[in-house]
This record gives sequence, C-alpha cells and structure tokens, in this order.
Amino acid sequence: GSLITLSCLSHRVVCQVISSAVPADSIQDNGTSDSSWITRLENNYGFYIGLGLAVFSSFLIGSSVILKKKGLLRLVEKGGTRAGDGGHGYLKDWLWWAGLLT
Repeated sequence: GSLITLSCLSHRVVCQVISSAVPADSIQDNGTSDSSWITRLENNYGFYIGLGLAVFSSFLIGSSVILKKKGLLRLVEKGGTRAGDGGHGYLKDWLWWAGLLT
C-alpha cells in the first residue's frame, strides 16, 4: 500500500494505507478526536500566549500611569513646582521613577 507522512508540531507519523474502501456505516474512532483538552490547548497555543501578553502589558501600562501620577501628586503636596509650570522636582521622586521604569 501507499505510505503517508503526517506532521503535527513536534510529532511525525508514517501511516500505511491498506485499503481504500471505507464502509459508511462503521466509522471507527482511533482515539485522536479533537475533544481532548490537550489537543485543543495545542491548537489554541498562540491565542493563549497572545492573550497572556495582552493582559500582562495592560497591567504594566496601567500601573506605570498610576505610579507616575502618584509621584506627581506627592510633589504638589510638598509644595514643589508642577512639571507643567517648568518644575523638575519629580525627577528626584523615587515613585515617579518606579512608574517610568514599569
């Protein structure tokens, strides 16, 4: 019979075709159905990686904005010149730098 090579991710399988006639009333399951959670996870691997990266980057961006804003508000409470008015006191605040580096 004919040989067929199938490749999927890191697996490679060689199958030999014995007969080309398949009875319509008796389709057999060979245990490789798509209902397996491992198969579904492998099929959606890129989706889950992308979703995780999107959530993580959203968290980092949000925390960065919040930390920098808290640093600027602390500067105003101390009586420093606001950054919009030409002040550079926020550069001495560790909280603002933490927000910038996040």
